[in-house]
Amino acid sequence: MSIASFLPGRLGFGTAPLGNMFRAIPDQEAAATVEAAWDNGIRYFDTAPFYGAGLSEIRLGEALAGRPRAEYVLSTKVGRVILDETEDPSTRDLGEKGGLFEHGRPNKIVNDYSADATLRSIEDSLERLRTDRLDIVWVHDVAQDFYGDQWLAAYETARTGAFRVLQKLRDEGVIKAWGLGVNRVEPLELTLDLDESKPDAFLLAGRYTLLDHERALQRLLPAAREQNVDIVVGGPYSSGVLAGGRHFEYQKAPASIIAKVERIKALASRHGLSIKAAALQFSLAHPAIAAAVPGATRPSRITEDVAALDETVPAAFWTALRTQGLIAKDAPVPTA
Repeated sequence: MSIASFLPGRLGFGTAPLGNMFRAIPDQEAAATVEAAWDNGIRYFDTAPFYGAGLSEIRLGEALAGRPRAEYVLSTKVGRVILDETEDPSTRDLGEKGGLFEHGRPNKIVNDYSADATLRSIEDSLERLRTDRLDIVWVHDVAQDFYGDQWLAAYETARTGAFRVLQKLRDEGVIKAWGLGVNRVEPLELTLDLDESKPDAFLLAGRYTLLDHERALQRLLPAAREQNVDIVVGGPYSSGVLAGGRHFEYQKAPASIIAKVERIKALASRHGLSIKAAALQFSLAHPAIAAAVPGATRPSRITEDVAALDETVPAAFWTALRTQGLIAKDAPVPTA
């Protein structure tokens, strides 16, 4: 099923920050941010057990508990099982993403993409989210950034485990759709080539943004569109650096990235628009993209996202980006 057919709009809310990504946020601030999303008309919420070892799901479940379940779309992920026993969050091996959720819950996180773990993960998520059903389930982070040279082994476990379970649940109508949620293009290209499991969509974080989009343009997006596999863009602000933050790829942004952002920001200012509007609208301009799910930990950020979606971006701005080599020549841009 095309998820575009049931997603309530093109702007969702990515709740990784609610898992205390980068910093510890008070429960009240997390609740207020979800409330702001709801008040601004956002009805698609994406989360994962990995985000703060279940903290994001718990907070989202509490915030949505009083809302009619039929009025919003919910996605979470499988691949990590959260245990009752604890560990030191700062010592977790997260590949390239070290320290990402060191302010989250101390519950032990076990990587497991098997069939049994997938079913257990879904049951646990339903409990934390205080709901009786999920709309979309993503297979989480089965890629190079977390598993390095061992990523194909993790992928193979997911292919014979999680993929088949989720396809069965989708075919039985238990969930509406399934796919992969990753930060790399290669696992998605590999999945599109499979003859067996056929995902409905992918959640691709950080790989179709103003700062990084050329690889996805080459093969993934055309192939996904040809196979009617929708793409949801995660991290349209590249971990925050395109929205005034200091992180790129979940780590401190290097000088080269900061310099590129400053060039884009200067052009945006010259054309009278916010860099957030440029970043968000660029990510949504490709016809393969069904939605974007920026994250936030403050209510004001949600309001900014909604405003950025409606801001008018002059054609001359996109022309300037192309002329200066800041976006690929074949990247689709919004039309007025």
